[in-house]
Amino acid sequence: MKKRLIDAAMDRAAADFVIKNGFIADVFTGRFLQCDVLIKDGKICGIGEYDCANIIDASGKYILPGFIDSHLHIESSMVTPPQYAKVVMPHGVTTVIADPHEIANVCGKNGLDFMKKSSEGLPLDIYYMLPSCVPATAFEHSGAALTAADTRELADSFFGIGEMMNYPGVVSGDEQTLAKLIGSNIDGHAPGLSGRRLDAYVCAGIKTDHECSNVNEMLEKISKGMYVSIREGTLSKDLSRLIHGVNQHTYRSCTFCTDDRFIGEIIRDGSIDYMVKRSVALGVDPIMAVSIASLNAARCYGLNDRGAIAPGYNADLLIVNNLHDFKVEAVFKNGIKTAENGTALFDVPECDTGSVTDTVHLDTVTPEFFDHDTPDEFTAIELTPDSIITKKVTAHKGDTLSKVCVIERHHNTGNKGFGYVRNYDIKNGAIAASIGHDSHNVIVIGDNDNDMAAAVNALGKSGGICVASGGETKARLELEIAGLMTNKNADYVTDEHDKLIEAARSLGVNEAADPLLSLAFLPLPVIPEIRITDSGLFDVTEFRFIDRERTIYYGN
Repeated sequence: MKKRLIDAAMDRAAADFVIKNGFIADVFTGRFLQCDVLIKDGKICGIGEYDCANIIDASGKYILPGFIDSHLHIESSMVTPPQYAKVVMPHGVTTVIADPHEIANVCGKNGLDFMKKSSEGLPLDIYYMLPSCVPATAFEHSGAALTAADTRELADSFFGIGEMMNYPGVVSGDEQTLAKLIGSNIDGHAPGLSGRRLDAYVCAGIKTDHECSNVNEMLEKISKGMYVSIREGTLSKDLSRLIHGVNQHTYRSCTFCTDDRFIGEIIRDGSIDYMVKRSVALGVDPIMAVSIASLNAARCYGLNDRGAIAPGYNADLLIVNNLHDFKVEAVFKNGIKTAENGTALFDVPECDTGSVTDTVHLDTVTPEFFDHDTPDEFTAIELTPDSIITKKVTAHKGDTLSKVCVIERHHNTGNKGFGYVRNYDIKNGAIAASIGHDSHNVIVIGDNDNDMAAAVNALGKSGGICVASGGETKARLELEIAGLMTNKNADYVTDEHDKLIEAARSLGVNEAADPLLSLAFLPLPVIPEIRITDSGLFDVTEFRFIDRERTIYYGN
């Protein structure tokens, strides 16, 4: 291979093709240069002035390294890895760092095996991290518990360790938690962690964080040697805040990620390409934005064969129209054109889903299932626009609130918990889903018990999302894979999702809230520090928390 590249560079052998007359992004020196890019055997073998029988003319256009999404959960797109690849590659993403902990929470090792197997043979490089914070009970489905010993056994078959959400365990020095932190690629998840606690967290070998909520938090984490992954998901939109912390000194410690981004939003608005465009619009130097989207992520994860346009690097390249729109006109992966003008140039097979279906184990529920008395005063959740962060507020009987119930769906125990939400505002209906981070129990929100029962029952054994009103299903998206994804194509999912949104809005759901993702993140576990109030509701000092076994639910 090396000699073939050398011979092509020295014009002793024919190259495969050359891209001529474009401006390349030199992410090493921070400038754009007009020169040719010579490609041989999927590698870049020359930068300068070259001739070749096969010429791609990029006159007046810009040649960029392939974009890298530094942290995401493909499950949150609601489609399988092959369908995800067909959508994201036309937006210039050629490599992703994926954490499959959502499906692992439901299907254990079967879920991990499904994600890896369904990604084989794709032009998109998917590097899977081994989830670090999956409840041991999730692995009972495959006959194993995800202990520290199991982590050590599985770690060699993964790219690294996925986001360590149990930062209290790390900071307290819990031996079982620390034993899971193996290798050099360990992702973090540490919202609000600062001072000594952050020092301790970094000492554990954790090198990234995607949970910064403001520039001060971002700068402290960068100053302590971490990479900050600036996130722009469907619900958590951090870019417009954090981009103001990007300057000539800090940008090398930044990457871009989408974390949880619905496939329809990628189709309409983009992925990492959107973040590059938006960053430049907010005042970031274009070469810095491109570097954050490519070289920085490659260096963060030790991917030394990509992230730049230079001899010996993978020919993962984009041709974009200009440095304002960043419209991706062509995508090359390992020297093969995989997308052009927004269309993928490859086909993908359907996935074998036999090991990850029929995961909703619930009996038919009646309206009486949702009977629940509230005290005169209790804790409720207040939604925050464009964020998974919520507020803990005091509510009173008679306030206009939306009723929430979380139902354990993995073992059909009948366990349930109740909560109340301000600023969701649903009227004359209910919405149920089998997506409820991170345990993914069934969650339903509504203003009457009849529709709550109808929505839950409509999920069946396959799961998904349902909007019900008047006892009837108004819209439903089946997510037969772990109750999280479907084998259907992205256009179908987007169309059905649009119908869900339209149905939810017809029930008065707050325009400032995403009616589906807001619901999905309400059960998100953060810190398991709980107590039972005199009223029988559960309360917490800092964050909400769902216990997989007891299905505890309460406000933040």
